[in-house]
Amino acid sequence: MKSGFLHELRDGVTPRAGALVLAVLAVQLAFIASYIGAFHEPTPHRIPIAVAAPPQQVGALVRQLDALPGTPLDAVAVPDEASARRMIDRREVYGAFVVSSASTDAASADRLIIASGAGASVGQVLEQIITSVEDGQDRAFTVEDVKPALVGDARGLSGFYLALGWVVGGYLVAIALSTSKGSRPANPHRAVIRLLSLLAYALLSGLGGALVTGAVYGAIDGHLAQLTWFGALLVFASGAFTMALQAAFGFIGTGLTVLLFVVLGNPSAGGAYPAPLLPPFWRAVGPWLPPGLGTEAIRGIVYFHGVGVGRSALILCGYCLLGVLGTLAAVAAGQPRKVTLPPTAPTDGPSKPD
Repeated sequence: MKSGFLHELRDGVTPRAGALVLAVLAVQLAFIASYIGAFHEPTPHRIPIAVAAPPQQVGALVRQLDALPGTPLDAVAVPDEASARRMIDRREVYGAFVVSSASTDAASADRLIIASGAGASVGQVLEQIITSVEDGQDRAFTVEDVKPALVGDARGLSGFYLALGWVVGGYLVAIALSTSKGSRPANPHRAVIRLLSLLAYALLSGLGGALVTGAVYGAIDGHLAQLTWFGALLVFASGAFTMALQAAFGFIGTGLTVLLFVVLGNPSAGGAYPAPLLPPFWRAVGPWLPPGLGTEAIRGIVYFHGVGVGRSALILCGYCLLGVLGTLAAVAAGQPRKVTLPPTAPTDGPSKPD
């Protein structure tokens, strides 16, 4: 009985199965470490902010803001309020601090200009920092939100969740195709068919995501055409890149996709906490991974007249190119080679002795 159980155990738990279980455990622990590492203690770091103040004060004020403990701000002096607003519109800064030349009794003219559409949490942090600065000088200020989140877009998170849904859809359809027909297409023609199927899916997914977000929930009004084409690009980029990893590495490619897009991509995307509030590693990788690229582009489309979309689209086109070429290359490398034997000279039969 005991030997029978051991035999079943050896057959049921193969070295390959054990390795897969350990790989899943590693991905799980990486998931926990990445999310907690990114979110457990959000700390502002060099948040870009424009400073408009009287000429005799602006230099000292910029130095004061840059010297705050922990360097939470990266202050930039501008000549006037209009210049500060233009920098916000171009997404060069997250906010602007406009200081009046009035006396302390009329100091309520000081203003903090923020753009919640770029991330509500950054605006809140800026308000906290400027409050401490003004309190130290017995001054007060008002807050003006020039890019407030839409009524249906609580805290400006709808764009993040839309981008996340598109990325997930892209790699899930690639996984579904690999599950049904194998991780590596049988030949280049099958690879092209699979990629074309992904393209059709991406177009439907882009349109569907834009309609659900806008027409169904009213979270993001308008911008249907821009969101549709960008969503299709994001889905195809995620799916094609996943296909390439699967064609090259099989099941391990799926794990690499989860590692890049979920474990690293989601917490670094700037959804709940934009880049200036994330630790250094997540600040560095977020702008290069599909979830972060999607989040920034959608916010640019909805709140900033398309500013920042070009960069995201260009990098995603790179993912598309790598995905298509990588898939075709992996399929070509896996094709059996044809061996051509040299022709043999015909014989007329056995030779006769003289």
